[in-house]
Amino acid sequence: MSTPLPDIALTRGDGSPDSLAAHRGNVLLVVNTASKCSLTPQYDGLEALRAKYGARGFEILGFPANDFGAQEPGTDDEIQEFCQVNYKVSFPLFRKDTVVGPDKQPLYAALTAAAPEKQGDAAAWRKLLSDHGMTPNADPEVLWNFEKFLINRDGSVAGRFSPNVAPDDTALVGAIETALGA
Repeated sequence: MSTPLPDIALTRGDGSPDSLAAHRGNVLLVVNTASKCSLTPQYDGLEALRAKYGARGFEILGFPANDFGAQEPGTDDEIQEFCQVNYKVSFPLFRKDTVVGPDKQPLYAALTAAAPEKQGDAAAWRKLLSDHGMTPNADPEVLWNFEKFLINRDGSVAGRFSPNVAPDDTALVGAIETALGA
């Protein structure tokens, strides 16, 4: 088992303070999100996971980022409204911030250090990006929107999943169920 992540200050999209420690004791799925991405429909699957496992101590934390193809151009208020109107998102969305590079937010610096490689077919996603003229990030950086980090109740990272791993993928669901049962 990996070392628990340190407490990290977070800011919700509405400006209210939060922290990683406030969620300790729950199994967390941390996802960097975007409103104008081909993967944006994953919001439906994420909300379904929250509905299915929420009563068992499972939370999803969404972190909008405009790091990939400028696919999250909106303000925090616009992002909140988009997610609520189009996907009925009820899990918290945090302030839009960067998740890659030297200036990435502290949570993503800790996550990528704790889990430098992702599960799923990242090679296929990298090829798709390359075929569209984009230069994909190498590990340990976040590859694209909707990459997922699973955090155990004790704050240790249980897994990291490629953006193209859908919320209903058996590997992700199995990892969530294992973490919830631990």
